Amino acid sequence: MGNFTISKTGRSLRSGLLFGLSFSMMGLAAAVAAPVLPIETKSAFEVVTGTVVDETGAPLPGAAILVKGTTNGTISDLDGKFSIDVPSDAVLVISYLGYTPKEVPVAGLSTLAIQLEPDARQLDEMVVVGYGTQKRSDVTGAIGSVKSENFNRGVITNPVDLLQGKVAGVNITSTSGEPGANQNVIIRGIGSLRSGTQPLYVLDGFLLDNTSTGISSNPLTFLNPNDIESIDVLKDASATALYGSRASNGVIVITTKKGKSGTSQVNVSASTAWSKMSNQIDVFSADEFRRQVVAVGGALEDFNGNTNWQDELTQVGLSQDYSLSMSGANSEKFSYFASLGYQDQEGILKNSNLSRYSGKLNMNQKAFEGRLIVDYNLTASYTKNLRPSIGSTISDMLYLNPTIPAYTNGEPTLLNTNNLNPLKRYELYSDDAVNNRILGTISPSFEIFDGLTYKLNLGVDFSNTNRFQQYIPFTDVVNESNISLGTLDELIASNTNSLVENTLTYNWNNYKHNFTALAGHSYQSFLEEFRSTSATGFAANNIEPRYQDHNSTSEFPTTVSASAVKNELQSFFGRLNYVYSDKYLFTATIRADGSSKFGDNNKYGYFPSFALGWNLSKEAFMANSGIDNLKLRTSWGQTGNQEIPSKITKASFSEDRLATGSGSLNTYPIDTDGNSLDDYPYGIVFTRLANPDLQWEVSTQFDFGLDFAFLDYRLTGTLDYFNKVSSNILLEVVPADPVQPTSTYWDNIEDMKIHNSGVELALNYSNNAQSAFSYTIGGNITYIQNEVRDSPYSVLTTGAAQGAGQTGATINGYINNQPIGAFYMLQFDGIAENGLNRFVDINGDGEILDNDRSVVGSAIPKLIYGINANMSYKNFDLGLNFNGVSGNKIYNHTTMSLFTKAQLSRSNNTTDFAVQFPSESFNNSNTVSTRYLESGSFFRLNNATLGYNLRPDLIGAGNAFQNIRLSVTGQNLFVITDYSGFDPEINTGTSSGGIQTFGIDRFTYPKARTFMVNLNLTF
Repeated sequence: MGNFTISKTGRSLRSGLLFGLSFSMMGLAAAVAAPVLPIETKSAFEVVTGTVVDETGAPLPGAAILVKGTTNGTISDLDGKFSIDVPSDAVLVISYLGYTPKEVPVAGLSTLAIQLEPDARQLDEMVVVGYGTQKRSDVTGAIGSVKSENFNRGVITNPVDLLQGKVAGVNITSTSGEPGANQNVIIRGIGSLRSGTQPLYVLDGFLLDNTSTGISSNPLTFLNPNDIESIDVLKDASATALYGSRASNGVIVITTKKGKSGTSQVNVSASTAWSKMSNQIDVFSADEFRRQVVAVGGALEDFNGNTNWQDELTQVGLSQDYSLSMSGANSEKFSYFASLGYQDQEGILKNSNLSRYSGKLNMNQKAFEGRLIVDYNLTASYTKNLRPSIGSTISDMLYLNPTIPAYTNGEPTLLNTNNLNPLKRYELYSDDAVNNRILGTISPSFEIFDGLTYKLNLGVDFSNTNRFQQYIPFTDVVNESNISLGTLDELIASNTNSLVENTLTYNWNNYKHNFTALAGHSYQSFLEEFRSTSATGFAANNIEPRYQDHNSTSEFPTTVSASAVKNELQSFFGRLNYVYSDKYLFTATIRADGSSKFGDNNKYGYFPSFALGWNLSKEAFMANSGIDNLKLRTSWGQTGNQEIPSKITKASFSEDRLATGSGSLNTYPIDTDGNSLDDYPYGIVFTRLANPDLQWEVSTQFDFGLDFAFLDYRLTGTLDYFNKVSSNILLEVVPADPVQPTSTYWDNIEDMKIHNSGVELALNYSNNAQSAFSYTIGGNITYIQNEVRDSPYSVLTTGAAQGAGQTGATINGYINNQPIGAFYMLQFDGIAENGLNRFVDINGDGEILDNDRSVVGSAIPKLIYGINANMSYKNFDLGLNFNGVSGNKIYNHTTMSLFTKAQLSRSNNTTDFAVQFPSESFNNSNTVSTRYLESGSFFRLNNATLGYNLRPDLIGAGNAFQNIRLSVTGQNLFVITDYSGFDPEINTGTSSGGIQTFGIDRFTYPKARTFMVNLNLTF
């Protein structure tokens, strides 16, 4: 046969009979276009029949089926079926335009069910948008998508980790190296003071609540990452506005795996991993410590030991992960996916562990010739989180005298100050939480008539947590009463999130016009219940306090507190999509949200958006341009924020009266000469004033984007410019008038705005996927510039110092005309002749006062980027994922608290930071200043995976297995940074007034370096 050409529009024509037949012939021609090879003579041939289907289970007519290495081939018929004579050990190569070719060993089978996946180079893949899906070529919003095959690998307890470094404009930072640690997820910059950075998470159509579940780990840890099919990140207002009041920080849509028609599969995955502290802080060794204490003139306490406390207090953490899943369909009317998972992750600190049992069931049932479709999703988990006393352990491992032996006579050495040896603390202290969570949804939809579909979405997310924090009594420590007497804090928390949604969708299209309209109503309620009990004074009988009887006494009273909060959200929303001739795109959305958090005068907020798109590559004048895809898109829209405390718009009162003494500000004595408590009755005082005029916080965003593809879709990319402005900023403020019944009140800050603007670029290049060696190289980079404007406050503190003599000192905050998270402090200028700090006199008045503080950097990076490379050669594959940030600072609070000359002089360990100025006085204060401010830039090899796909027929298991895969993964293999702490990816500072802090490192749980071995079996 000769050469031939396949039109790029052929993919859309396979539904027609005539085009299907012609496409079949072209498919066969493609299969045999390669150089003709002789057919090997075989003594035994057999007939193999099969069916070829696409990713949805629909048949693929005209798919080419070729015996590898020969010209023996056929094509599938209109039902996707084929029949071919082949040798018993043959390998079939199945190909179809727009889909990734697939090799299938016959291995003695007589019937094959083959499912092809869309070629990632084609831009008509489906992406998840609000309340539906859309072809990528029709999307007008900024959406980043990551499929399961491109997720980050390794020990993953939080689904957000799967995305790190993968999507432009998304900065994901772990707060610490603890198993299941929380993440700061920032999409296109921080746009609010109060609500933090968390986006809205949508799991299989259910809108999750970001409220804490009472367990210390991230609330998303109940999800098994092995169950996730894809994650879509909605970034601009056109993509997020349909979610209205909770979309100001972006939306992350998580889609779990479903059963696929035409295939039945069982998958077993087992892995084990080893984790070790990736980086130690370079404190003095015992011998160096002895020299340094004497050199600075301190009083050396030498206990003749040689202890590396970082080694003693850390461990090699072992992790296990097992997953079993079954999926498929027994007919075109029913499909299923079911899984069970178990994960156990040990941290690198002892008594640090996160274990999870999870179950997942997704089912889809069709009836009435496909007009009725019922989706059922159930996720259940049991999570247990064990934590040590992290802050105390980290500070101990860094400053404890290294000459103290870790053990004496087999027991942790009792410190001479009667303080607690941290090795003993591991035995006495525990923070143990157990969370049970179940999320279930049922979503029936019915096509009333052609094009018009009604859908009901019902769901409930219930979570219950029991948490116990305790110290077993240890009477040998006499100067820490909580340890010598024993303590117990018990917390019971339950969260119920219920959702009811009704939507109507109408689709109409003809040759040139494609019209889709969506209208819907949503009601969601949230109930949070808490109860806590605290007790002190337990018998030292080797029984844990939580299992002891305890009576409240006047000396050690038991305190009990309880609370419950209920919030409701009602919404009306609509969206219109119009596509003309596959070239011109228009999208408009509107959502009206009513929240119980706001007062009667502004209970509803209204959030519109508009977007336009133009597929230039489909214009006639672009026919010979060599450009495969070129689309312009622009959008404008608004989203809201209601993440504020409940009931703040309503007045609140409390009872108050004098406890002791002879006078009171709130009550008056019945007897003017009264001097006892009985003479002062309870009085009623305001604790919060009513404010029914409080308004929604609003984020307005403009986006201009460009999607492109060149070189036969081998090079693809997106380029976006965005500008996001947050206004009507919600804040708890201090009244300007000193004569007020309350000390603070909630208000919208007039004229104050938070600006975020930037540029995002994502590129991806793939070579010929059908060659023996194939590769894909991709990356993304985002530049963000943020600024607070028109603020009436000199500084709104977000991060403050902690510790004796330091508490409350501002470290960073929101400052007018400065970046978000700006560090605001004195500039260190060395040590003066008197041995004390010298600071820069900014205003030149000859004194160093608060007005000499200045902005010296920001905690938020200006540049975030990720790089990934995936290569395969025959049955081997290698995946590398890098990520990094630049332009941000970190305040090293750990150094400020511990590594001082005064500490060293008292025989506490430090680093050489404490002795960098020989003339520094022991009495010098560790004042908040740039002395402790460091660069936070880093470049990290996040994870690397080397895998091998073993052909089952080579080991005689072709009848049992479809695939056997072995892989080795390394996480956090290296990081390049100038930061002197454990790791530059941190945030352990304390917030101020409910405003989230960023970029402060205070006794952070160290990050681990992990190696994992995985076995995956498919049969």
